[in-house]
Amino acid sequence: MHIFTYIFLVAVIIAYSIQFWLSRRQVDHVRAHRNAVPDAFKETISLEAHQKAADYTIAKSRLGKIESALDCIVLLYFTLGGGINVITGLWTPFGMPSVLTGICVIMTVFLVIHIIDLPLSLYKTFVLEQQYGFNRSTPRQFLVDEALELLLGLIIGAPLLALILWVMESTGSWWWLLAWAILVGFSLLMSWIFPTLIAPLFNKFTPLADEQLNKRIHSLLERCGFRSKGVFVMDGSRRSGHGNAYFTGIGSHKRIVFFDTLIESLEYEELEAVLAHELGHFKRRHVTKMLVATSLMSLAGFAILGWLAEQSWFYSSLGVAEPSRAAALLLFILVAPVFTVFLQPIIAAFQRKHEFEADDFASAFANPAAMISALVKLYRDNASTLTPDPLFSAFHYSHPPAAIRIANLSKKIDAAAS
Repeated sequence: MHIFTYIFLVAVIIAYSIQFWLSRRQVDHVRAHRNAVPDAFKETISLEAHQKAADYTIAKSRLGKIESALDCIVLLYFTLGGGINVITGLWTPFGMPSVLTGICVIMTVFLVIHIIDLPLSLYKTFVLEQQYGFNRSTPRQFLVDEALELLLGLIIGAPLLALILWVMESTGSWWWLLAWAILVGFSLLMSWIFPTLIAPLFNKFTPLADEQLNKRIHSLLERCGFRSKGVFVMDGSRRSGHGNAYFTGIGSHKRIVFFDTLIESLEYEELEAVLAHELGHFKRRHVTKMLVATSLMSLAGFAILGWLAEQSWFYSSLGVAEPSRAAALLLFILVAPVFTVFLQPIIAAFQRKHEFEADDFASAFANPAAMISALVKLYRDNASTLTPDPLFSAFHYSHPPAAIRIANLSKKIDAAAS
């Protein structure tokens, strides 16, 4: 075997060992704190709600282990197991142009992966989420969503993939720079059209009808100097009992979206504070910063891919018999995550920093006490654990743990009172 085969196997062992170890720590830590509500939440979270969150977290962690094990098996099959060769062999006899053959091979591989993942997705929706009272989807809705996602993948993904493969084959040794520019441009386009063209295919978005809440929200928008295409309510309850709010879109297509489940559970002042937090992400340019960071990381990735695509050992050491641009792209997409696992805690740390900054912004333009009460309700209603393992949360959590986040907001109240 080529030395890179051994390097790849070591990377797989390290990456998945870290995942399983962290998951084990999370389960042990949450279980150890299951029977006592943390002091900071004793007056707001019941023991029953705390234990439900602990059990839900443990159940999700166990399912996550199965998903990780399955992902590992699938990865090894499609690489060292020769799976890519098998899929390529199905399409090569048709004698299609190389770009079209490449599209078919890559999309077939990801379709097979999606089908393999489908039973776990069904279990998560109709067993785990149902057990804890969150699932509101139906089998018909699930199938419609799956079909729509696959159709969009074909309509949007195939042309993008065709363009990138053509660039890889036809534009010389600096193809990776042009391919990167195309991907960045596509990402910006999708960010722009998603709120008005893509999201409405899955959910219904209606302008906020509550006049009193609308007045408070528009007053907040004016104070913050923010303009958007409107505030919308999404029918999240059609699929799930989880509540959320988010800011989406760029340029003239910016939208503020509340889940209907969130509108039902929060008071006006709490909703105003949640919105101020979302506006904080925009005013602190977090969306732009993440787009820039993602673009720079993808540029590095394309540069590495540009070099690897010319190395015969890259293909042979990962089980691919016939080198091609499509095989290079597919291999890179499959194996890159095991070599970049160390980036997860770094990215998560930046995301948590952004959350703190958004909370600080919300404290300046809304009532921090209302933000705290809103967060407590969100943690309770979404069955989010109040006692995550510190290492697990540092590695995986894009938001600060509940106790740390609320302590930071409490400091704002104390500072204002002093």
